Amino acid sequence: MPKDAQLQQLQHIEDKLRKLISRYTEVQQRLSSAQEEIKLLETQLEEKDQQIKNFQNQENIVKIVDTIAGNPANSTELKLKLNEYIREIDKCIAYLRD
Repeated sequence: MPKDAQLQQLQHIEDKLRKLISRYTEVQQRLSSAQEEIKLLETQLEEKDQQIKNFQNQENIVKIVDTIAGNPANSTELKLKLNEYIREIDKCIAYLRD
């Protein structure tokens, strides 16, 4: 094979290699961007989950308040139950302190 043909073939391989490296770099950059976007979306998802939990807690509190205000018989029973829970929580706190 003549030397000129070999040089041309070598030049052709170098060109293809440069294109391949360029494409690889581009794909790496897109991958990095996608990973950053995934992290951002995961953070947003966690925040939304926390908001949902907060709303559920607020809804439960509203139900308790409605129950207390709605029926005096249930109100007394609920107050007793809440006091019992508070006493149990106090015992747990005292246990943890010791």
